[in-house]
Amino acid sequence: MKMLDFLPSSAARHPARPLSWSRTVPRELVHRAAVAEVLLTDVRARGGDRFEAAAQWPRSHPTFPRGRGERHDPLIAVETARQLGIYLPLRHYGVPADTHLLITDVSCRVDPAAEPRGDGPAAVLCRAQVHDLRTSAGNHRPTGMRLRVDCSARGVVFARIEGGTRFVERPAYPALRGTALAGDPADSGPPPDPPSPAEVGVALPSDVLVTRAAGRSWADGPLLICPADPAHPFFFDHPSDHMPGMVLLEAARQAAALRSAGRLSHPVDYRMKAVRFTEFAPLPEVGITEYEHLCVFHIRQNGHITAVGSLGY
Repeated sequence: MKMLDFLPSSAARHPARPLSWSRTVPRELVHRAAVAEVLLTDVRARGGDRFEAAAQWPRSHPTFPRGRGERHDPLIAVETARQLGIYLPLRHYGVPADTHLLITDVSCRVDPAAEPRGDGPAAVLCRAQVHDLRTSAGNHRPTGMRLRVDCSARGVVFARIEGGTRFVERPAYPALRGTALAGDPADSGPPPDPPSPAEVGVALPSDVLVTRAAGRSWADGPLLICPADPAHPFFFDHPSDHMPGMVLLEAARQAAALRSAGRLSHPVDYRMKAVRFTEFAPLPEVGITEYEHLCVFHIRQNGHITAVGSLGY
């Protein structure tokens, strides 16, 4: 199955139409409730499962404001690729709108010296390549794919994001999730003893995602993932029955920042593989092992590892 099987004839006739940074794509096509959280402004097919997309990164995102040296938080790059990984299947590959799109793995590498800086919002050009498109044996519907995205600004490539997505259509999803289907961020309850925002490198108390178990010191054992705000406007912008992948990545970053007393706060390399669903309750644990400029993390719940990854600095 190729992308052109689903490509509207108008797009096929006008492949050279320039990208626009004037308005966002429909929020429903990137699974965002708030228009303010939509980063993509335009997407164009270039043939052969290749695409170009325009994205605008805000000068000051409420959750991820620019830090020292006017750097963007690398999770903005991950979020851009996440939105493309939803938009492309829904818009160009015939995936039904009510399909659950699940991240299987993600990696992101940013070159801090090349990333855009300036006084205004960053106009980012994304060149995307879809590969390993999988289809069902019966009706040949897409069941998953891999995506590689190169981000550039002013002609300079500064980030590459790669990842895999699994498509689960609505009728099959309840059987996959079983009794965990009704999960909610509020199920985890309030954080028992959260760190200060400065200790984990965030702007607000509501941005804190980790805490410690009762009776333990910050240096004793794994930390717990317990969002301070279960209705956070970025992390929980729309309903989910499990911990979103973006929450797990940011919780791992916060855990590394906390354990290193702030020394490891600004990674340039993210890698994570989801082994199974991470539920809201009981509180999942995030363990960190530091190796100079690399932190390896694992997320564990109910005695099972649910995700593993690393952060490079």
